[in-house]
Amino acid sequence: MSQFLKDLSDGLADVIETVGPAIVRVEGRRRLAATGIVWSSDGVIVTSHHVVERDENIRIGFADGTATEATLVGRDPGTDIAVLRTQSEGLQVPTWVEFDDLSVGHLVLALGRPGEAVQATLGVVSALGEVMLEGGRRRRGGSQLDRYIKTDVVMYPGFSGGPLVNAVGAVAGMNTSIVRGSSLAIPAPTIRRVAETLLQHGRMRRGYLGVTSQPAALPTSIKDELQQEMGLLIIAVEPESPADQSGLLLGDTIVSLDGYAVTGLDELLGLLTGDRIGAAVPIGILRGGELLEITVTIGERP
Repeated sequence: MSQFLKDLSDGLADVIETVGPAIVRVEGRRRLAATGIVWSSDGVIVTSHHVVERDENIRIGFADGTATEATLVGRDPGTDIAVLRTQSEGLQVPTWVEFDDLSVGHLVLALGRPGEAVQATLGVVSALGEVMLEGGRRRRGGSQLDRYIKTDVVMYPGFSGGPLVNAVGAVAGMNTSIVRGSSLAIPAPTIRRVAETLLQHGRMRRGYLGVTSQPAALPTSIKDELQQEMGLLIIAVEPESPADQSGLLLGDTIVSLDGYAVTGLDELLGLLTGDRIGAAVPIGILRGGELLEITVTIGERP
């Protein structure tokens, strides 16, 4: 048993040594520095949005003790991801493990570099979640997280933006405090989606309908037919907006978008993703007691 524990201990120490050069210190706020992960060898860093309080005078500290200035490429508060760029070349890029290759019970290390050296804490994957649930219902206050890794790891101050690493040294996700009271990490597919969009556009593209709405209970017959309790009552339509051009009217109740149920504003916003911009999608509505389907071309939010 003692040899097993020694081998495990040595193995975890080796993991930290292996991935350490890809972990950087991010000085982007007045208080304790946070952590970032090398995204590409030509100087791109990913970190948490909430730790980059300013858009300038950001500094990155590397494993070899050197430091350099960084510029903010873009940020996405909805997923708590920010992308930074430095002029550094030849940076070590870590190996990433895909979400589908993770399992509940896997050992993981949360790593951070708020100071000169890497710090670590050990735990297990306690849950793997899909934020977009069956029927399009979203959770977590309308955040744009589509997946998450929940662990029992204790996140120390400055660990936000750092990697969650598996037992062979591959990065499973990026530590985030987007949901208070939970130790969560953002998995690779979400980081990849957001980082690529920010690198290309400098901001996250969001879909746009052009309606003001409020939750409304559906009639009993419609509840039974749709198997949902609520919809979104349209109380205003912006002139010349996608909603206006598609024929949505004041008093219509939105019950679905692109085949997903809509029971609240968070769900509607969660469905207006960048990949739907310019796409003609069906919107299910209740009008005059009758269920209808209207096609609308999703616009882009200014």
